[in-house]
Amino acid sequence: MNYGQHGKQEWIKTTCAYCGVGCGIEAKVETSMHSADLIVQVKGDQTHPANFGRLCSKGLALGETVVNQGRLLQPFIGSEPSNWDQALDLVAQKFQRTIEQHGPDSVAFYVSGQLLTEDYYVANKLMKGFIGSGNIDTNSRLCMSSSVAGHKRAFGTDTVPNVYADFEQAELVVLVGSNLAWCHPVLFQRLKAAKSQRPNMKVVVIDPRHTDTCAIADLHLPIKPGADVLLYNGLLAYLAKQECLNDAYIESHTEGFPEALACATADFNDATFFDRLGVPPSLVTTFYRWVAQTAKTLTVYSQGVNQSSAGVDKVNAIINTHLATGRIGKPGCGPFSVTGQPNAMGGREVGGLANTLAGHLEFDNPRGHELISEFWQSPQLATAPGLKAIELFDAVADGKIKALWIMATNPAASLPNSNKVKTALSNCDFVVVSDCIADTDTTRLADVLLPAQGWAEKSGTVTNSERRISRQRQLIESAGVAKPDWWIVAEVAKRMGFGDQFNYASEADVFREYAQLTTLGQDEPSCRRDLDLSGLTDISDRQYQNLEPLQWPFPAPDPAHLPKRFFAEGKFYTANQRGQFIAVGYRPPQTATSVDYPLVLNSGRIRDQWHTMTRTSLAPRLCGHRPEPFVSVSAMDAKAHSLNEGDIAQIDSPYGSCLGRVRIGEEVSPGQIFMPIHWNDTNSSKGRISAVVSPEYDPISGQPEAKFTPVQMSPWPYQSEAMLVTRVAVELPEECYWVKQTVEQGLLYYIASLASPAELSAQLNALLGEEFQVNALGFTDTGRGFTRCARVRVGRLVDCLVVADRLADKDYGWLADLLVSRIDTSVQRSILSGIAEGDLAHGKQICACKKVGLKTLQRAISEQGLTSVEALSLATDAGTGCGSCLPELGEILKQFPAGG
Repeated sequence: MNYGQHGKQEWIKTTCAYCGVGCGIEAKVETSMHSADLIVQVKGDQTHPANFGRLCSKGLALGETVVNQGRLLQPFIGSEPSNWDQALDLVAQKFQRTIEQHGPDSVAFYVSGQLLTEDYYVANKLMKGFIGSGNIDTNSRLCMSSSVAGHKRAFGTDTVPNVYADFEQAELVVLVGSNLAWCHPVLFQRLKAAKSQRPNMKVVVIDPRHTDTCAIADLHLPIKPGADVLLYNGLLAYLAKQECLNDAYIESHTEGFPEALACATADFNDATFFDRLGVPPSLVTTFYRWVAQTAKTLTVYSQGVNQSSAGVDKVNAIINTHLATGRIGKPGCGPFSVTGQPNAMGGREVGGLANTLAGHLEFDNPRGHELISEFWQSPQLATAPGLKAIELFDAVADGKIKALWIMATNPAASLPNSNKVKTALSNCDFVVVSDCIADTDTTRLADVLLPAQGWAEKSGTVTNSERRISRQRQLIESAGVAKPDWWIVAEVAKRMGFGDQFNYASEADVFREYAQLTTLGQDEPSCRRDLDLSGLTDISDRQYQNLEPLQWPFPAPDPAHLPKRFFAEGKFYTANQRGQFIAVGYRPPQTATSVDYPLVLNSGRIRDQWHTMTRTSLAPRLCGHRPEPFVSVSAMDAKAHSLNEGDIAQIDSPYGSCLGRVRIGEEVSPGQIFMPIHWNDTNSSKGRISAVVSPEYDPISGQPEAKFTPVQMSPWPYQSEAMLVTRVAVELPEECYWVKQTVEQGLLYYIASLASPAELSAQLNALLGEEFQVNALGFTDTGRGFTRCARVRVGRLVDCLVVADRLADKDYGWLADLLVSRIDTSVQRSILSGIAEGDLAHGKQICACKKVGLKTLQRAISEQGLTSVEALSLATDAGTGCGSCLPELGEILKQFPAGG
């Protein structure tokens, strides 16, 4: 790429690589003054309608992840380096031979919401159109497939009715199963800003956990896990009883209301209603009254609803209340599913789910099937849905699927019951993995590795949660010989004999074909649907390159860029154009707690990390806020299980076990615990929570039950702990607990062991080996087994080790800064004393955007007498980036008050 004069490039508009908000980004690439390395600067795109310049901590740190560290730079066959021709020939031959011997359903693709729409389209076309099987599914199955199924049942198509502008226009925003502050921070800041401008706006949070999202809530309903259908059935019955229904809308535009109301009333009238909800009647009644009184009610829901064995019913219970009140398709109201991945919506559009065909046409639509078959010139278009994610990997385990291609995802770490998944992949005849990262839990199990482009190298489109298509543009040349995913799939298709149908010159070719597919049958009643990109079918390469964010449907250019909502006047995509009420009754999670497994495990994301951390772990600033796997537990349950703050707890289920640091607080209620999903076998020894999570799933959507796993919790009886700072990775003893964190110019390890401190110290020193021309600093208390030591070469740290019987209650995070510090006299004193001095004394990181630590905040509070979040933020810059840490600043002010 030409960087122009002085190695500089202009700002390029592109799209964030993380959640479904779909934030616009501007990026600029520069060459370093001291090396050939590239520096990627990132800022929010002020003109993008999804974020108007806002970015979260992850988005702000994207430039730090554009590194060659850990990249897959060339194809591998087994453990041997290869080239593209050899690897692609082998993939095509293996798939072709497997299909010939065992049929098309013996092979499968497992793809990802990290793919671009063009990648998704080509992969779906090959599997369903030319291999002739429905066996392509996506990790979006774990994210929003219950919403897809709920939309189809109610609307006839997978239609999201709302737009982001509804956040500003609503008068009551209900957040259900959504920690918006951490999982969709830009939308949270947008909602917070709207609420500050309109104080009469109310926000309700419905979540078993008390999360940072509750900081702006007027009401929090900590319902029991899985009780959403019960709550919303009660709401529907209440609205009917209070005569707050829109009878005209129900009569003119819907059907099925009497049956839905009968189910809802049966649940509401049950004498155990409030006990099963687990919320005081006064709070529930307040919520119901607010909804009844507020026409502009917006219900925003996410994984707490979707990731459930009753997820589809939960979605329809929510939608029922909006259909019954006619609060849909109008400004400020409606049921709004916010997705988890940057292109979960794009995958839904092109057919990336096993149970959809393509372009929002379905398997059960004969005319749609005929149109796609003719359009693709496919003689063997799949006639039936394929296997959904859990079923797919069960089929791998059973030997029914013998060749599997995994693209841009890490199922060995992310799927529930992941020990079974890893065994299945180990035993599968042929596993191909396309990825940009070389070492993941899944790439370790591949027979062939194919190097795909990373975020900054890819070019194509993504669709966000409000149906807005944005361009992702190439910023840098590919690392090694990495290629676009669409190109990789097309090359295999050519080698399988389908060259004429996969002869694309560019991603723009793919996009034009996809846009053309959305026009098929739109003038026929049986194929009429929401997704229409007919206004983009003749887009030129130049127009594609310059494409500005736009919302579908897009039948023609829309210079006014008006928000596009659905269903205010009915016109649903069902056979009779009526919205469908779905009669749903409350049913508890499939597996109940027991004497052996008395606690409910809820899993989810944390603020600064993403999925299995293959990208976010590359940015040091994203690793400091929650550096280890942790278990959030109530004080009552901690006491009952003999656990203290900072201990290590072992969590067991019938499927596996993991370890995590204990965090005691009021976030979860007694009987419940929470653990994050991000750690895996490449960055921790025992932090893979997916080994514990139940594989139960919704029978309609196939989405796993990630929010309700019965578990047991017990202390892990470690005898010693250590922190190790080093410039290179080390192989730690298998029996240890360890977590690896990226820091500037090296790695920080958190370690615990069943061995004594002295034994652990000896083990670790032996692993580090000898270094030449180093000065050694050290302090040892032989009696207590306490050790602090460091090795320095020419004023720079080589490595540093601290060992004790317990370190969890001590602040040693500053050790990581030693790798970028000059080891002068004051730093040597800090190493020997164990107490940070000067610039090292910033404390545990609180604000990732501005890199502000706890001790910096405490000093500002004490020295300046600060009493408000606004004053603390102004004094330290904390919270002035994405704002996600602002609720935590409030908690710090309570814990460390000025003058306290």
